[in-house]
Amino acid sequence: MNRRDFLTAAILGASTAFTSISALAQSADSVLSYPTQLVRIVVPFSAGSMTDILARAIAEKLSVRWKQQVIVENRPGIAGTASIAKAPPDGTTIMLTSNGHTVIGAMNRTLNFDPLNDFVGVTQVASMPSILVAPPDGPTKSLKDLIEAARSKPGALNYSSAGLGSATNIAAEVFRQATKTELVHVPYKGMPESQTAILRGDSAMGFTFFNVGGDLIQAGKMRALAVTGTKRMPQLPDVPTFAEAGVPDFNYDAWFGVLAPAATPKSIVDKVGKDIAEIVSAPDMKARFEAQGVYLVSSSPQVFDRVLRSDADRFGKLYQKTLGN
Repeated sequence: MNRRDFLTAAILGASTAFTSISALAQSADSVLSYPTQLVRIVVPFSAGSMTDILARAIAEKLSVRWKQQVIVENRPGIAGTASIAKAPPDGTTIMLTSNGHTVIGAMNRTLNFDPLNDFVGVTQVASMPSILVAPPDGPTKSLKDLIEAARSKPGALNYSSAGLGSATNIAAEVFRQATKTELVHVPYKGMPESQTAILRGDSAMGFTFFNVGGDLIQAGKMRALAVTGTKRMPQLPDVPTFAEAGVPDFNYDAWFGVLAPAATPKSIVDKVGKDIAEIVSAPDMKARFEAQGVYLVSSSPQVFDRVLRSDADRFGKLYQKTLGN
């Protein structure tokens, strides 16, 4: 290499290094200053849902931590999710949703966004054990009774859910697959209607969660047959786990998590994830939600992304088969 080539290479190397250092400095500055304006947590469900309640509790804590206003906006339905996919990727708009997000692509072939590639996982924030329930005065007294009845007359038993693609629908479909039973799905507008069908005996079974069905179970208005998880729920100590009741292969807990538009800088995603993780690990937050059967957890963006893709693949295939797509 002659002297001129050497000088050119040195100048180019110095320029590249300066550019890299400058980019790192800008990234660091953006994290240190974030957020500089109001932040919205969009919830694609109506006010009063567990997703909404979690979002508002986290938003209140973030507002104090960031010394910046953080508000919750309810934008129910796919339109709400689509609005986040198209939002500016600057950390000013994020979304708190449930694991129903992982099946919307399998159920809707005409979406104008990609449920996976248009989003980046920030952190999981909570999970809820699923509870299998039946009418209180019906013939089904145990999980074994239910499975035997379903297998003896394939397609004769139905189950209610809070709607196609809801957590209760996914739970029942996974249960049907795990137990090799044929059950007829009867979707309702939401959890109240789904549980009313079980109370009246219109549905042979269904899934619920303690925060919405616990009072009815404890009052004897619904019979709890089994709960997911590795141990019994403290609130329902007499209800066996699925493993204890003879179905060890079934497990489905609903989860909630935070997503951001896909191009959001990693530095901001990491900061938001870290701050929310610290909030949901606080003893006062855990005590508040565990009383409702909601267990606060957190995960790194990378781990949460893997959960999103794994669930989308697993449950997407289940829905494609169920819907005949």
